[in-house]
Amino acid sequence: MIAVDILLDGLFAALAAIGFSTLSDPPRRAFPRIALLAAVGHALRFCMMEYLDTDIASASFIAALSIGFGSLWLGYGIHCPMTVLYIPALLPMIPGIYAYKTVFSLIMFLQSLNDPALEVQYMQQFFLNATVSLSVIALLSAGATLPIFIFNRRAFSLTRRRRN
Repeated sequence: MIAVDILLDGLFAALAAIGFSTLSDPPRRAFPRIALLAAVGHALRFCMMEYLDTDIASASFIAALSIGFGSLWLGYGIHCPMTVLYIPALLPMIPGIYAYKTVFSLIMFLQSLNDPALEVQYMQQFFLNATVSLSVIALLSAGATLPIFIFNRRAFSLTRRRRN
């Protein structure tokens, strides 16, 4: 049952990444690699959160790091820039529920300006959810771009053909 949960998580992330990648019109040869990166990254985050009790921010950073290194490795074979591969693969990992709860608690705060107890409760929820949302998004971007800084020369030569 654990394997099925991990595979389904990866499958749904791959489908979402393919949907997101169609918006940016990458070459057709990039679609399988985008799906693979999204599936591996999201399944890794899922495993870390579910079975290793890792928080969402740390698990997202490790998953984004694996997507970044994977896009460096997979992009070389198809002469495709890393960003074409890792941006759609990262999009299924955006913490949408926390962003939704941030906006919802802000609206509820504005509607409860006459009740100080509710004001404090909604403002606490706002800051908690906003902090989680922003930290996860920042760590996703940091983890995916870190391989560019580590392997600078290789990252910018992905689109060039080898000379004989």
